Amino acid sequence: MRYSQGTVGRVFVVRLEDGDILHECLEQLARAENVRAASVIVVGGADAGSRLVVGPQASRATPVVPVETALDGVHEIAGTGTIFPDDQGRPQLHLHAACGRGVGTVTGCVRAGVKTWHVLEAIVTEIRDTPAVRRREETTGFTLLQPLG
Repeated sequence: MRYSQGTVGRVFVVRLEDGDILHECLEQLARAENVRAASVIVVGGADAGSRLVVGPQASRATPVVPVETALDGVHEIAGTGTIFPDDQGRPQLHLHAACGRGVGTVTGCVRAGVKTWHVLEAIVTEIRDTPAVRRREETTGFTLLQPLG
């Protein structure tokens, strides 16, 4: 385990609107407001055709080949994640969400493109004074959190 410490900064209350792409909007907010790091929670609606990364093709194979799935109708969505800068200082959202419709649920990472259905709410809580960044790890190909504490 590795960790570092930070302090809570500003809190942003965000309403995404019909058709907005979740990860694009939250990364845009981070750039516009100079948010280097944050925790994020989301709740609302995901439109049909939204895409989630739902796992690797094989559990321990390298390179890791992601598996994506598309939502086959409008789904309720609840998720949580983080924003940290990549090696170039660009904010990068990593958020997993559970998307449910009826009695079925699909859970995965939103980076493949989750589109807002009418409304999606987010609370973005800035984390200040942390040296943490995301760096690409060659063995997995993932850009992983490095607390640098």
